[in-house]
Amino acid sequence: MRFFPQYLILALMLVMPTAWAEPLRVVATFSILADLVKNVGGADVTVTTLVGADGDAHVYEPTPADAKAVGQAQLVVVNGLHFEGWMDRLLKSSAYSGEIVVASQGVKPRQMAEEPDDHDAHQPKQEHSEKPAGHHADTDPHAWQDLGNGQIYVNNIITAFIKVDPAHAEAYQQRGNAYLAQLKETDQWVREQLATVPPAQRRVMTSHDAFGYFGAAYGVEFLAPVGWNTENEPSAKEIATLIRQIKKEGTRAIFVENMSDPRLVKQMADEAGAVVGGALYSDALAPAGQPGDSYIGMFRYNVPALVAAMAKD
Repeated sequence: MRFFPQYLILALMLVMPTAWAEPLRVVATFSILADLVKNVGGADVTVTTLVGADGDAHVYEPTPADAKAVGQAQLVVVNGLHFEGWMDRLLKSSAYSGEIVVASQGVKPRQMAEEPDDHDAHQPKQEHSEKPAGHHADTDPHAWQDLGNGQIYVNNIITAFIKVDPAHAEAYQQRGNAYLAQLKETDQWVREQLATVPPAQRRVMTSHDAFGYFGAAYGVEFLAPVGWNTENEPSAKEIATLIRQIKKEGTRAIFVENMSDPRLVKQMADEAGAVVGGALYSDALAPAGQPGDSYIGMFRYNVPALVAAMAKD
């Protein structure tokens, strides 16, 4: 009888071989993506975030610690749409050979045709499915700003987790379904909130053009002195044109972003006789414990701020 406990432990290990398995090691490229991963993965995953809260993934420079984390990962989750321009170098330096899931796979990308001679760079251009002759087409990577696309992200993450870790497939699916329901509810709430603002007043200026998918999904026009990539710098002519447009159209809602330098927007607001209304979360979440520290929390913070600014007389 004195050997019974050992036999019991061995029997339990044979019956439940995954009970003591370590969580799946996952790397997510930036904080918004990491939050989606955590909501699906729960306790079955450990998540390393490369670009953390308030970080700018456009200009990020990977560290040796990042290479080590990627090299030890069992799954890497990226946004895609050319958002992480540094990711190929990091994957190569880390010698990663595991699964990579592109969360935006299946999203219909927004593309901007740049016409340098007779169009202003900040103005929304006609979207094209193909690159027109004589034009330079850029892909907008900020697809998560449409909660419908956020649901595509989550479904891709669920599929990847089940493929890499089938032992926890049921748990991933259940958590994913519950989270998808929350995203659908939040999407409906966003539409209801924005419906309280007259369409003619739904105009916003932000630090860089990160809200195109939001604007297309929810009927808001966004202006920005900087394009989709924060590395871009607007010309004096482009800034002057945007200031004139702000004055002409009486744009009420002017915001900086949590991961952007606010000085240019504040300067433009001063010259246009406008006031910066606060900060929005676009490419990064807030630090833990603050409003906007989750994907859903980002919308719950941004939308009331937008509505309050746009609705001003």
